[in-house]
Amino acid sequence: MGITLTEKAANHVKKFLAGRGKGAGLRLGVKTSGCSGMAYVLEFADKIEADDEVFEAHGVKVVVDAKSLLYLDGTELDFVKEGLNEGFQFNNPNVKDSCGCGESFNV
Repeated sequence: MGITLTEKAANHVKKFLAGRGKGAGLRLGVKTSGCSGMAYVLEFADKIEADDEVFEAHGVKVVVDAKSLLYLDGTELDFVKEGLNEGFQFNNPNVKDSCGCGESFNV
């Protein structure tokens, strides 16, 4: 299945990578955190490791380590604006439950 980005999310990442002046793409992962067990981690990927999986959408590379891919496979990353708030939204088909604040999830 892999990881996909909407065009809005890809354009947002491209803008940040251009402003930063370097980077191979966006690194997406998970860490143990929050009241539901896991939280998403987003950071710039300056280097692609040998055990990383790389997905490309709308000209942006999304880099995911093998361990995180177990929880993220099939996820679509979108960038949404709702009123004064804006940010990335994770549409992850593996999520069984999430906390009320939306900061963590479990599978």
